[in-house]
Amino acid sequence: MTRSEATEPMPTSAPARFPYLLFDLGSTLIYFSGDWPQVMADSLRACTHTLRELGYALDEQAFPLAYYALIQEYQRRRGEPFIEFTAGHVLREALAAHSQPEPAEEHITAALKAFYAVSQHHWLVEEDAHPTLQSLRAAGCRLGIVSNASDDADVQTLVDNAAIRPYFDFVLTSALAGVRKPHPEIFRQALAHWPDVRPEQVLMVGDLRSADVAGANGLGFSSAWITRRATPEDLPTADPRYQPTFTIATLSELLSIV
Repeated sequence: MTRSEATEPMPTSAPARFPYLLFDLGSTLIYFSGDWPQVMADSLRACTHTLRELGYALDEQAFPLAYYALIQEYQRRRGEPFIEFTAGHVLREALAAHSQPEPAEEHITAALKAFYAVSQHHWLVEEDAHPTLQSLRAAGCRLGIVSNASDDADVQTLVDNAAIRPYFDFVLTSALAGVRKPHPEIFRQALAHWPDVRPEQVLMVGDLRSADVAGANGLGFSSAWITRRATPEDLPTADPRYQPTFTIATLSELLSIV
């Protein structure tokens, strides 16, 4: 199905069961189509090249390896209590570790733009995203995106590349919120866009039970776990914190839930 082949809008005569829907982004609305190790290597090289052009004395071989090791270290550190360390913070730390001067903000922006430009080409919109989102909006549902991501600008670009922004009231990232799903604060910031919403009116849709489902359960939302791109480590468990209200294989199945 192409974007132009939208499904029939849902009937609007009856109110939606879940008039407010929160969506994860990666592996839910869009998916990664590249070879991740190769894309990461190319991203690190692009970032390093940009910094060298800006006058930073960086070894083309050593800096990408050290920068990647620091990225991995911060990824480990951002587990519970689910604090987000932004990409800009990590890059500044990497430069400081290589005895570089304090970088100007525009240099950090340029380097990260080069870094993420490599991977952005490999993110594709799910085939059923546009028709499903169109039908949900036609039914009167309000939609928002809550994404765990260390760089807000990258997420905003991905949303625009997928041409899905018109469906959503807001796009909130952990880079801006300061915390990651399932931390309740990021969901509270999301709900601030809908002042009159009640928890029982909200459905969280995402591919990670550890982030999306657990976060929804913690605040009394319903959850829809989408499994088509679920990873082996996110397979079912008996832990009640990770039990979704609904399990779906495609976005289009939401139309029978909402």
